[in-house]
Amino acid sequence: MGKEVIIIVDMLKGFLEKEYPLYCGGDARVIISNVVSLLKEKKEAEIIYVCDSHEEDDKEFRMFPKHCVKGTVESEIIDELKPFKGKVMHKTRYSGFYNTALEDVLKKLNPDKVTVVGVCTDICVMHTAADLRNRDYNVEIPVDCVASFNEDNHMFALKHMENVLGVRLV
Repeated sequence: MGKEVIIIVDMLKGFLEKEYPLYCGGDARVIISNVVSLLKEKKEAEIIYVCDSHEEDDKEFRMFPKHCVKGTVESEIIDELKPFKGKVMHKTRYSGFYNTALEDVLKKLNPDKVTVVGVCTDICVMHTAADLRNRDYNVEIPVDCVASFNEDNHMFALKHMENVLGVRLV
């Protein structure tokens, strides 16, 4: 197997801890142990965290409650993933590519496969996966390592990524 990159999308306290307005729920917390197991298994993979990091007056807050404001506890990577070192990229929109250095980093790494995990399946995971596929990367999503607020939307996103984008679900 060649070089693999694992992109961890928005596994932040603001999405995975109860006290925050965009908490994804108990079902989303289930993926944490699965992601930890994956990272332990794939020790050779490069890890990239793409993390919501909004300004106080971000226009996204017209659609979603204020969340993951830059510098707040809410915008921090969850404690369970702290042992796994990786490059952290702060994003302000759904795709990990929008106004970040992700494209340049991936070009340098030149992975054979990019595995995407995290939340929310139908928002930031799907938009990041779409942009990866638009750049012709081989993308894999372990279905037990992604979650969302809404099960119907989660299932739609998985089917869309597999059938339209060509993402490999495992």
